[in-house]
Amino acid sequence: MMVWKLTVPPRSACAIVYGIMHGRRDFIKALSATGLLLTGRAQARPAQDAWRMWKDLYLQGGRVIDHDQGRISHSEGQGYGLLLAQAHGDEVTFRSIENWTKQHLAIRQDRLMAWKWEPSKENNITDWQNATDGDLFRAWALLRAARDSGWHDFGEVAVSIAHDIADLCLAPDPRAPGELLLIPGAEARRDDDRVLINPSYFMSRALRELGVAADEPRLIRAADHGETVLAELATTGFLPNWVDVTPTGFAEPMEHDTLWGYDALRIPLYLVWSGQKNHPAVALAQTLLGGGDIPDHLVVEAISEGAPRAQSNHPGYRAIRDFAACSSPLDLSSGDPQSDYYPDTLLLLVEVAMRETDCPRQDQP
Repeated sequence: MMVWKLTVPPRSACAIVYGIMHGRRDFIKALSATGLLLTGRAQARPAQDAWRMWKDLYLQGGRVIDHDQGRISHSEGQGYGLLLAQAHGDEVTFRSIENWTKQHLAIRQDRLMAWKWEPSKENNITDWQNATDGDLFRAWALLRAARDSGWHDFGEVAVSIAHDIADLCLAPDPRAPGELLLIPGAEARRDDDRVLINPSYFMSRALRELGVAADEPRLIRAADHGETVLAELATTGFLPNWVDVTPTGFAEPMEHDTLWGYDALRIPLYLVWSGQKNHPAVALAQTLLGGGDIPDHLVVEAISEGAPRAQSNHPGYRAIRDFAACSSPLDLSSGDPQSDYYPDTLLLLVEVAMRETDCPRQDQP
């Protein structure tokens, strides 16, 4: 077993594995036909064009569809869809997504969502367990809707979800029991000696804003500690999709391969979006993305020894690289003509994140 031995510096403060390489919809070709070029301060019409095309491809009656996973819907997609609808000022779509989510995924006894809905099953919910990142993005989108967009009827739900994330989806760090780890689900494996985490779930901006709104200091502490854990992982030279935290450091997860991959590549997006553009994990992610041997392609999956297992030139992944470097413009009009839900959604998330951060922009000197 590989173990990374690290100590936790004192700090006090107030699932899915994606096997996606090729899609079925020509999202980028549609963007190219409009001559679309998105920058951090994108003009309203191009941003709305991209949002309209995303809805045409991936949204049906409030259900966000992941075509490459058998047209399933999952809590992550619903959370991302809500965030994007709020960011584009699209109240009609926002309400449609939230209504579908309440009817089909919010079926647990708590305020969290079942993570997976399958259209071809008599009982569409084949796994009622939650995925914390989906709940986190849903709650954050609902909070933003009430706080920033004036859609006030969503604020109470956001706070209720935040309380359940704090109650059910946090666990003590075995190395420092006073610190809290965000775990991948309420039913995720955790005990005093070994806790499974997905580092890409640590969206500290969302955790902090929800912690303030819900008066939940545990979420703020989890955000602070999550950034510490990511810094510690960066010292190992690798950012895995999944990892176990043990009293002596990090260890290979019991249920998953140790890979840099489709989950982990969101780490730099969330850190820079949270104001942490100089975080060491951002620099390491750029190195991992750029470690391939195919020209103009990025490494989207690699083993812990660094050998690439999958490379892609999809603009969604290139957008994360450029955002991590705080560079602009983001050119969405060229690249792999094949597309799919995941990188196309990342593309739009990066565009929103650039509007909300202080990274350099094309229209700045």
